[in-house]
Amino acid sequence: MKDLKYLVAFTIPLSALIALYFQGYWSYFTPIFAFVVIPILEMLLPVDTTNYSEETISEKKVNRLFDWLLYLNLPIVYGLLIASLIIVSQNTLETYEFIGIMLSVGMVLGSNGINVAHELGHRQTTNERFIGKALLLPSLYMHFYIEHNFGHHLHAATKEDPATARYNQTVYGFWFTSTTRQYVGAWKIQKNLLSRNNQSFLSFNNDMFWYVILQLGYLLTVLLVFGLIGFLFALGAAVVGFLLLETVNYIEHYGLLRSKTDSGRYERVKENHSWNSNHVVGRMVLYELTRHSDHHFKSNKKYQILEYHKVSPQMPYGYPTSMVLALMPPIWFKIMNKRVPSEMVSLN
Repeated sequence: MKDLKYLVAFTIPLSALIALYFQGYWSYFTPIFAFVVIPILEMLLPVDTTNYSEETISEKKVNRLFDWLLYLNLPIVYGLLIASLIIVSQNTLETYEFIGIMLSVGMVLGSNGINVAHELGHRQTTNERFIGKALLLPSLYMHFYIEHNFGHHLHAATKEDPATARYNQTVYGFWFTSTTRQYVGAWKIQKNLLSRNNQSFLSFNNDMFWYVILQLGYLLTVLLVFGLIGFLFALGAAVVGFLLLETVNYIEHYGLLRSKTDSGRYERVKENHSWNSNHVVGRMVLYELTRHSDHHFKSNKKYQILEYHKVSPQMPYGYPTSMVLALMPPIWFKIMNKRVPSEMVSLN
């Protein structure tokens, strides 16, 4: 039964379903649940730093239940998205209701869409990667697959990495630099991948072209089927989804930089180059994304067996709480700047 704890991740789409059904002020139930209720729970519940035994890790690694808990997000995300498009296009909602439902659904696109896509994007099977890319589509962030896997994991905790926030950089400035640099970076990476395989940039195998076509096709379909109001809703929810991701990116590596060796190359990514959190609710809701240090240390590890390392810098709060604090830069800097190792501050 303990393996079913990750069903907690489905409370985010459930909260969005409640927002969609009751509407009115309930339209804002998802952001309230995610950024008020969950942080309160994380403060009340103890932090869990325990790791599994080698025998348990071997068992959990091959347990398909954990994979199906990820796959289930595909029909949930698309089902909720289609239902919300039908409702907003066929009902006369107040502006505040429209915005609330858009925020709620957008948060689902970020947490159960992009976050799950991130996990599946590291898998080796074509089917799992396909599901991951399909979950990126509604957030208009399909390029994330290329930039994250071939860019971020190579350059994490360096100035070359768009997804690593600099010391004293605000989350709002980071949103702009990260989104623009990651998109440009994805095109450059795609070009290099094709060149490495002696293929033209205009090749049929240029995935970035397909991502553009699929995402424009998605928006056009929404416009034709659900009208302008549906189009604006889909566009707004997508922005909410990828800004949620970028806020997570911001707190994951804030101020942490790798030093260079005598040869001029960066040291390898270690457990101390990502912020870690062992707050239990955030761990379950985000499929252990909060054990980010181990994820970067060994990126091929499945989420259910990620481990805690004592040398990893620890966040004083869980990821949901930290995301709220990041939106208030003076408070964020006051709490986090003193926790950034002095040797890394000098590298900034």
